[in-house]
Amino acid sequence: MRFFEEIANAVGGEDPARIAYTVSNGGGYFIHVRRILAYSAELIVLAGRRGTVAVEGRELALGTYHAGDLVVRGEIVCIRSERG
Repeated sequence: MRFFEEIANAVGGEDPARIAYTVSNGGGYFIHVRRILAYSAELIVLAGRRGTVAVEGRELALGTYHAGDLVVRGEIVCIRSERG
């Protein structure tokens, strides 16, 4: 599940302390997730080492969560990042 991380590193790197993500129809893929702070069908809040990410949408559901990688299923409408 580190495919997205490999792509990010190849195009200029990334900060492993911040949550990175990619979104497509039907959900999203998030890396560097340390904790899930809130979860409902309309809002999921994720914590990284530095900052949080709020995922807003419809019919959101948690998919696979392993070693800091998280799959979110559903219609993602908005993602807000707060740097810590």
